[in-house]
Amino acid sequence: MNDFDDLSLNKQPLGKVYLVGAGPGDPALLTLKAKSLLEHAEVVVYDALVSQEILIKINPAAEQINAGKRRGKHSLLQNETIRILIEKATTNAIVVRLKGGDPFVFGRGGEEMQDLIRAGIPVEIVPGITSGIAVPAYAGIPLTHREYSSSVTFVTGHEAAGKYRPQVNWNAIAKASETIVIYMGIHNLSNIIPQLISGGLSSQTPIALIRWGTTPQQEELTATLGTIVKEIEVKKFEAPAIAIIGNVVNFRNLLLP
Repeated sequence: MNDFDDLSLNKQPLGKVYLVGAGPGDPALLTLKAKSLLEHAEVVVYDALVSQEILIKINPAAEQINAGKRRGKHSLLQNETIRILIEKATTNAIVVRLKGGDPFVFGRGGEEMQDLIRAGIPVEIVPGITSGIAVPAYAGIPLTHREYSSSVTFVTGHEAAGKYRPQVNWNAIAKASETIVIYMGIHNLSNIIPQLISGGLSSQTPIALIRWGTTPQQEELTATLGTIVKEIEVKKFEAPAIAIIGNVVNFRNLLLP
């Protein structure tokens, strides 16, 4: 028996939980299926990075629950979020779990799917455009290029228990591909970058940080691995942001007037 069996065994679920990707922020990047579900949902449990422009597309009659998580600040604990989803699925036909980007790309969608299925709740996945692809594109950075990059690594730089994640082998990642995209890593770059350099990357390797990507508030900071930590401090550049590392960052200049 798992933590949520006490909820699921008492009532048969009336509906289904849809794990929906909201994309990176621009409402025009929302999929047609996601838009339709938001318009017909009875309950929407949404994350912090879902833009206001997308939230206003939710059925006005739907119950809306903020389950957002930010660094050091959680509106709901993960177990509480799952319990709410289970409870709502017993009395509502369409329950949307709305997650920024794609549910299965650093979004804990796999964990939530497991818990819901174990509790006997039907689940459907609705993919979204992940920020690691869309945000560089909006900045004019091609993740691959025939002359500069034939491979990309997507990795989380998010800390665990107050420290950067020790299970990420940054030395190996430095050698693995020509382009590296780091999600949720801005607070850990001072730990990550020395390991990338010791793994073989030059301190002159270009890096771009992009926050609030694909939205009107999008901001960018470009530098090198050797200077970016100081630039973050000087410019007071804060999360939420992703980092793109590699020579493809130089293509950003082509979009400048």
